Amino acid sequence: MNGLARVSDLLRARRRDRPPLVLGVTGAVAAGKSTFAGQLQAAISAWPAAPAVEVVGTDGFLFDNATLQARGLSMRKGFPESYDMAALGAAMAAARDGAASFPGYSHLTYDVDPALARRIERPDVLIVEGLALHEPAAAGLDALVYLDAEEAHLEAWFCRRFMDLWRAAETDPTSFYARFRRMDAAAARRFAGEVWRSINLPNLREHIVGARDAADIVVRKGPAHEIVAVLERVTPA
Repeated sequence: MNGLARVSDLLRARRRDRPPLVLGVTGAVAAGKSTFAGQLQAAISAWPAAPAVEVVGTDGFLFDNATLQARGLSMRKGFPESYDMAALGAAMAAARDGAASFPGYSHLTYDVDPALARRIERPDVLIVEGLALHEPAAAGLDALVYLDAEEAHLEAWFCRRFMDLWRAAETDPTSFYARFRRMDAAAARRFAGEVWRSINLPNLREHIVGARDAADIVVRKGPAHEIVAVLERVTPA
């Protein structure tokens, strides 16, 4: 059985009598949360009775860039204090009872994008992916999945994503990453490494990794994002 199928089976055993089943997918920046959530959505959709599955992200609950700047939090983006945790908790609670609105976020513009907001009408399974899911205000998950990987792999994945966005910005002046086009490729790569070490790595060590101990399932990933282990936390009877 492959790793994704194993995770799907473990989550299937947690199904509730009354939907939705609310699942969280978290892990470090660049751990592949969005991709994994999409893969998990497809796997769960193949369960018997073909449950309706929706995926939403926590990034939409970040304060917008103007607010972060006004609060002196621009360099703390992704840290717990950069999220509207009350709004995230309220949306997750509303999703259990009926319709819920989830704001959207654009990685291209690096900001909350009102045009990407979505209204979810109580699906059978709701997958919430992103950071801040182990914070008290985001309580209410039926299961939390943590994507785990070596720090060196995470840094490599982050820098690769940054460089992909940097290259794409060459022909898109509206991209947030267009401002970095004045750098050559080597300088842009060094800058990405500095961002990782000064912002994302401290956030991982100080906050994000705490979700690993709280997670119901830990998915260990190798250097090519392959799943090398799936560990289930057993709650004492």
